[in-house]
Amino acid sequence: MTDRKAPSGAPWRNFYGRRFGKTLKASQRSYLDHDLGPITVQNVSWQDNPERNPIDPSALFQGKREAWLEIGFGGGEHMVAQAAHNPDIGIIGCEPYINGVAMLLGKIRKAGVDNLAIHPGDVRDLFDVLPDASIGRVFLLYPDPWPKARHHRRRFVNPEFLDPLARVMIPGAILRVATDIQGYVRQTLEQLTRHPDFDWLAETPADWRTSWDDWTPTRYEQKALREGRVPHYLTFRRH
Repeated sequence: MTDRKAPSGAPWRNFYGRRFGKTLKASQRSYLDHDLGPITVQNVSWQDNPERNPIDPSALFQGKREAWLEIGFGGGEHMVAQAAHNPDIGIIGCEPYINGVAMLLGKIRKAGVDNLAIHPGDVRDLFDVLPDASIGRVFLLYPDPWPKARHHRRRFVNPEFLDPLARVMIPGAILRVATDIQGYVRQTLEQLTRHPDFDWLAETPADWRTSWDDWTPTRYEQKALREGRVPHYLTFRRH
């Protein structure tokens, strides 16, 4: 983090991931044109909310008992399944990759779920405006591994992301991390077990070798299994 500012007045934050991929299908462009706006989380960007006034997650999901967050939802398989299995929960998905957003919107149409909201951008901007203790569960599933050693500082499991994440989580809330990259497992455990706000809940090897009871495999996990990599399922609790 630096004191540099973007033209909007936002703190300068380097962004290293992809925002666009292959050319979208006509149907996917239609989803973005017609479906994204109504479920986009408002007042997250610096242009719309330069004072960084807090948003109210409960207002996004009238009548829902709690708000959850999925960071980097990829193609949206897991997020839609969680929404269908937990109709009393509102789930915010954060994903800057517009092709993934389009895929999610198609799945939402097919599943008919109505308890999802999307921030199609950097999760750090969302952290800026989420109130303290407002998120009841968090999913970080197959995040970009940034495999080169010089890029490990870009991984999500660093204080730049973990500190604001801890702030917005309700005490006792659960963080689930899934990855097939051994180095990412190691860094996740190093960072979260020494972070003052998180406890690792594993008691036996089966706790990180076995997926969660309500787990829905993602396209990234299926690719990892085809290529012979072993998934790990790490569960942490916010103090």
